[in-house]
Amino acid sequence: MSAWQLPESYRSGSGTVRWNRLGAPDGRPLVLLHGTPFSSYVWRAVARSLARDHQVFVWDMPGYGMSEKSPGQDVSLAAQGRVFTELLDHWGLAEPLVVAHDFGGAVALRAHLLHDARYRALALVDPVALAPWGSPFFRLVREHAEVFEQLPPALHGALVREYVGSTGGPGLHPAVLDQLVLPWLGESGQPAFYRQIAQADQRYTDEIQDRYTRIGVPTLICWGEDDAWIPVAKGRELAAAVPGARWEPIAQAGHLVQEDAPAELTAALLGFLRDVP
Repeated sequence: MSAWQLPESYRSGSGTVRWNRLGAPDGRPLVLLHGTPFSSYVWRAVARSLARDHQVFVWDMPGYGMSEKSPGQDVSLAAQGRVFTELLDHWGLAEPLVVAHDFGGAVALRAHLLHDARYRALALVDPVALAPWGSPFFRLVREHAEVFEQLPPALHGALVREYVGSTGGPGLHPAVLDQLVLPWLGESGQPAFYRQIAQADQRYTDEIQDRYTRIGVPTLICWGEDDAWIPVAKGRELAAAVPGARWEPIAQAGHLVQEDAPAELTAALLGFLRDVP
């Protein structure tokens, strides 16, 4: 389960980003964005499947997974949108296919709508995009991040494990849950977990929400019907706001559709991507 590797590095404005490229160099470029509190690890099965026909780029955002975690680090949605724009330039990708989950959806939307990042097509999977967002637990931690940061390591680990395991759907395999929790443990991981929640501010999606009607690229919106974090009704609302968006609900999947229904999600993505010129 731990064989997922990101051997490449890029020094961004918010710290060192770890990344990797899968598939044939001559395949159509496709970038995968993860959400919070996750990492590119959640894309491993889907990435390897898509890499059969695409050149797939995966990366951990600053403050997440294998990428740099440091005191005072800016890991806000604003910073991540700028970092993603930087990365596209670093990779030499002028108009890639983009697939983004959760918080990564907001990052991709901000890069496109505020920083002029151009995409050939955009697929959003249970994205953070519409107000209001943030569970009661999320808001509590955000308001008292400095207190939670001081929890004894064992209590912190139990809290993160419970939180990550609450996404809905059939539930995560224990070994997968271990891998998702691991980056948030230890001397750098524990403060990083609370840092990213403390900086999660709805104003970063409020700034772009009225621009969704201007999205002109082919757009797919997938949603786990059993998402316990963001109701499926938000997906339908977003699909109605984006001109011509294709709506694809996925049965028996929670917020982590990549884990709950990887085959169904991959099929939906491939069906959509085949129609993109």
